[in-house]
Formats: sequence, structure tokens, C-alpha cells
Amino acid sequence: MRTLRSSGARRREALAGYLFLLPSLIGVCVFLVSPMADTVRRSFFSVAGEWRGWENYQTLMGNASFRLAAGNTARFLAIAIPLLLLLSLGAALAVRRAPAFVKSSFLVPLALPVASLALIWRLLFDSQGLINAALDAMGVGTAAFLDSGASFWVLVGSYIWKNAGFGMVLFLAALANVPQNLYEAAQLDGAGRFQQFCCITLPHLYPTLFVTAVLSVVNAFKVFREAYLVAGNYPHEQMYLLQHLFNNWFLRLDVDKLCAAATLTALVLAALIALLQKFWGRSRV
Repeated sequence: MRTLRSSGARRREALAGYLFLLPSLIGVCVFLVSPMADTVRRSFFSVAGEWRGWENYQTLMGNASFRLAAGNTARFLAIAIPLLLLLSLGAALAVRRAPAFVKSSFLVPLALPVASLALIWRLLFDSQGLINAALDAMGVGTAAFLDSGASFWVLVGSYIWKNAGFGMVLFLAALANVPQNLYEAAQLDGAGRFQQFCCITLPHLYPTLFVTAVLSVVNAFKVFREAYLVAGNYPHEQMYLLQHLFNNWFLRLDVDKLCAAATLTALVLAALIALLQKFWGRSRV
């Protein structure tokens, strides 16, 4: 009798849990799964609704603007994400025992509105900006930061400056959960600081590395807002990202190419996240 009652209670608890999850599940299906499925469907049709099969994807691969935007985006992710993770972890290790106001100061860039960041970009890197004024005063000469290949590195620097504090906070939380007795035992065994970091600290940070990397990839696509406000629809080619291409195709109503590009980008990002999950998603401690 007790077994029947306990199993009935478990079923009621499970049903209650599912009912609480149902609103969120409906929202995800309506606002995420359904639009994505429709995007995939539209990628195989023309704007007029005619079946085109893989023709949209073939057209996409032959499009010079797509190749440029995809190459710049891949380059940005390959450079900015590792740098962000490295600098965030280094900052977390450096301020681990610092006062709270020092740690909080790293979060100031996150609190700045996007329009303010775009204004800071202009103030610093414009042809008549503060950096060029300082270079001209020193007799070095001015540089076209936003109208040359340097615009890509301005984009990378802005992204790292804005998001490093968030990554640092995540790493600080992970570092606080590393058992101190492991360090004490390692010291007794004669392990140095570098050995302790590689054998104790880093393995405990693998799950946090995965989460931070995924969030960094998501935030990397948000850098378009500042780039758009500073340089508009068509910035220098080194700063022309997939987001610029999507925006321009949306304005021109090239829905077939836009859906094909969005589907392909989603598949690549899913593969990237799966790869990160394989290496860092599970704790190796």
C-alpha cells in the first residue's frame, strides 16, 4: 500500500512539474522553434513560393558578399573568443582577492548603453577623434581607424573591453568553488603554482569555460549594434559581418538568400557549440 501511495505521489509531483514547464515550453515552440523551422522551409523556396531545392544554397556560396561576411565573422570569432576567455580568466585570477569595488569596476562597460558606446567609438577612433589628435600632436600623423583594416581590430578591442568583465565574474564564481584542501595537499607534495593551476584549477574550470564560451559567441553577434551605429549598412570590408549582410538582405527583401544564410549559420553555430561541449562541457575532475 505504501508503495502505491509513494508512486502516486511521484506521478503527481512529475505532473505538477510538467505543468509548470508547459508555459515556457509553449513559448519556446511558438517564438523560437516555429520561426526557425519556417526559416529552414523558406530556404528551399523562392520569394514567390516556388520550390528551388538546393539552388538558394548554391547561389549563396557563389555570392561574394556572403563569402566576405562569413570570412570576417569566422575570423572575428576565432580571434576574439579565445582572447576574451584568456583575458577574463587572467583578470579573475588577478583580482581574486581584491576589494569588491575593484571587481565591480570591470562591469562598468556592460552598464553603458549601446548608443553611448557608439559615441565613444566615434570620439576615440574618428579621423578627427581624440587618438588621431594625440598622434598628430606627437608628429606621428593620423590614421584611418574606421576606414581601413584597423577597423577589424577596433571591433575586436571594443568587444573584449565590453564583455571581459562578465566573463571575469563567471570565472570568479568558479574559482570560489575549488576546494582549498586540494591546493594544500599539492603544496605538501611539492607542486608549484603552475602545476597547481594546470592540475587543480583548470580542470575545475572546464564547465565554466564551456558556459562562458557559449555566452561569448552569443554576445559576439551583438557587436553588430555598435558597428552599425558607427559605420552604417556598409562599413569597411574588414568590418563587414554576417549581421550586416542579413540586415541588408532583409531591407532588400531577399528572403530566399536570407533564410538560406540564416540556416547555414545556425548549423555552423550548433556544430561549434557541440564541439565546445565535447571538450569543456563535462567536468574532468
